Amino acid sequence: MSFPNIFTKEISDGIINRINNLTPDSQRQWGKMDVAQMFAHCCVTYESIYEPGKHPKPNFLMGLVLKWFVKGVVTGDKPLKKNSPTAPQFIMKSDKDFAAEKARLIAFIEKTQQLGENEFDGKESHSFGVLNKTEWSNMMYKHLDHHLQQFGA
Repeated sequence: MSFPNIFTKEISDGIINRINNLTPDSQRQWGKMDVAQMFAHCCVTYESIYEPGKHPKPNFLMGLVLKWFVKGVVTGDKPLKKNSPTAPQFIMKSDKDFAAEKARLIAFIEKTQQLGENEFDGKESHSFGVLNKTEWSNMMYKHLDHHLQQFGA
């Protein structure tokens, strides 16, 4: 399966429209997070790109595990499975502000689209090493799509 290119305006705008269809009362179809926590969860990927140092990089051993076993799942051409395990920095336990997290996520998506795929081609990922533009796009699109489906958007 080939995923849509998150770097195109049309695809990014479509994701943003789906985000805008959610409300604080949107109900999950699986998992434990509420919609505001899901927005914050989705922001972690972007925080690791745009806010260096906010999340510690994996140690050497965990880095190898991520590159060898997780990278293909996250950047590959298959959708994420429901209730997939997640890294500790992605787990949202506290309450989050719906409007603030929604605005942050939309701003991250818009910034990424405006920077474009060439900015990301060959860029190092926080957890997976150097990725090409397709791997970056797959990772970002399918993670967002997975969680938007989780809330019926």
